[in-house]
Amino acid sequence: MLKTLSIVNYALIEKLEIDFTSGFSVITGETGAGKSIILGALSLILGSRADLSVLRDKSKKCIIEGVFDNGKLQIKDFFINNDLDYENQTIIRRELLPSGKSRAFINDSPVSLKLITYLGNKFLNIHSQHQTLQLQDSSFQLEVLDDFINKPNVISQYKSDFNNYHKLVIRLSELVDINNQAKKDEDYFKFQFEELSDATLDVDRVKELEERVRFLEHAEEIKIALADADSILNSDEFALIGNLTNLTKTLGKIQSYLTGAGELTDRLRSLLIELEDIAVEIESLNRDEDFDPVELELVNDKLNSVYRLFQKHHVSTVEGLIELKNEYDEKLQNIHTLDYEIEVTKKQLTIQEKVVTERADELNKLRTSSSSNFSDSVLKILIQLGMKDAGFAVKIEKLHTFTSSGVDKVQFLFNANLGVEKGEISKIASGGELSRLMLAVKSLINQQQMLPTVIFDEIDSGVSGDIAGKVGSIIKKMAANHQVITITHLPQIASKADFHYKVYKQSNNNTTVTTISLLSNEGRVEELATMLSSENVTETALNVARELMAE
Repeated sequence: MLKTLSIVNYALIEKLEIDFTSGFSVITGETGAGKSIILGALSLILGSRADLSVLRDKSKKCIIEGVFDNGKLQIKDFFINNDLDYENQTIIRRELLPSGKSRAFINDSPVSLKLITYLGNKFLNIHSQHQTLQLQDSSFQLEVLDDFINKPNVISQYKSDFNNYHKLVIRLSELVDINNQAKKDEDYFKFQFEELSDATLDVDRVKELEERVRFLEHAEEIKIALADADSILNSDEFALIGNLTNLTKTLGKIQSYLTGAGELTDRLRSLLIELEDIAVEIESLNRDEDFDPVELELVNDKLNSVYRLFQKHHVSTVEGLIELKNEYDEKLQNIHTLDYEIEVTKKQLTIQEKVVTERADELNKLRTSSSSNFSDSVLKILIQLGMKDAGFAVKIEKLHTFTSSGVDKVQFLFNANLGVEKGEISKIASGGELSRLMLAVKSLINQQQMLPTVIFDEIDSGVSGDIAGKVGSIIKKMAANHQVITITHLPQIASKADFHYKVYKQSNNNTTVTTISLLSNEGRVEELATMLSSENVTETALNVARELMAE
């Protein structure tokens, strides 16, 4: 429900704030007073295109803000999914800057125009002679018929089953695409896996090979160093072991006479033992480590095969190659299981298709059996609205494919005069006829709250007198369930309202502004009398106005 509408710097409006309540509200005013301006401003928070020409003061921004009571609308998921704060009331604001930029807000959070368009239309529906395309839309016609049938459980069950069916269709398509691509890639995966499997992918082994290469590449240098070390220890005239032996013997001769000489001798003997062990190991290394050019080539080949894989697959570690090999192995295994998954999904889809078919047939029978009752209900209202010769029917065509609404295409057929064959609404209905037909349809769907707040703009086009009063009565009946706001020129309709607002112009400081006021009971009488009188308000007009309000 629309609670408050605030308009700043829009066309003839300098600053205006209107509070609305539930029930039936009517807006009247002289032609050109600004009723359409208010409606134009309101349409901005429903996502209409902004135009700089609407700025009253070109140096200031225009602000349109609507405060809505969420009521029973199921919109909490919308706020959660779009990361918006949810409260019991929602504020939708649109700003148009002098630069030409437009900004949109929901509860003070900046949002895209698409989001306020979606949310705004959940709260509000504006209907005028120029906005009747919705009635010509097949999906809207189907929604209207379903709402009239009032079997929400049947429809929700179908939608649930259809969603499961649709998910399986998408899943099967994805599996087939993956499988087709996998079959193309199978040889490639197999080659990559085998190449990685043939390589030496062992971290410790690679380290051993790298150490072996370093030895083999410096084998000659190592042999020379070992030979020189052996010579230093044993062979030349200054051999370490020989000299250390002599030194030990020399000190040993005086250890009985020199304090400390015995300790030095013992330390030298320990050094001599360690040095003799080193000499044995050097001799062994010198004897065992032979240089083999063929081995170097073989080891390098093994390492190079690993290094090439590093470069090829853009990894830098053996662990990375192992992980890659496992991935190729998994892909090969998946290829073998995809066929099985496809068969399982096909069986699930066949079962679900049968379920959806049964649900769709149930919906089709329900719609078909209810269509004549709906047509009769529309015709009764059209007769009340002065269209006694009108014809109306619902054509239901069964489609060959499932949709989210079933397998039915619904089309409303209409004629306004005798002897004229019923046809598509868009091709046969005039503007006034379309307005009355839309009123008839909306009055039937109102109870199910498809349209939380309805604004009728000149729904009275082409009607007058007694018919106008009946239009007002139908609208008032609609307003028993939720908020209806009507812009009208007819006193017969305005008199039925619970609340009456008047739009008028004021001139201040050489400028003209549009404003709006909620009329008191006496103010309503005067306004109705003004609408009844072509010139000055007479006592007769005032009495007629009181009688209209008393009906």
